[in-house]
Amino acid sequence: MTNALIYLIVMVAVAAVVFLLAALVFGRGEELAPLPPGASPTRLPSDDITAEDVRGLKFQQVFRGYKMSEVDWALQRLATEVETLRARVEELESSDRA
Repeated sequence: MTNALIYLIVMVAVAAVVFLLAALVFGRGEELAPLPPGASPTRLPSDDITAEDVRGLKFQQVFRGYKMSEVDWALQRLATEVETLRARVEELESSDRA
């Protein structure tokens, strides 16, 4: 009877330690608040996008890949930045010729 009681106490103590370690590593199970409709965790600066900004770009994953609206938004922002840079290069090259 004594052995069974000691075994039970040790098992409860081990289970408590495992539970506490799991809670520390994985959190307590709380969830983040949902994003408002149309919101995106994808971030790019409003001006002067750098190569590091593009390399650090992350998209929300959904069932069949990445969220299409986020990818479309990022591509539109990058296209605008490329257009701005090309226009500036053309402006500088035309002022050098004159």
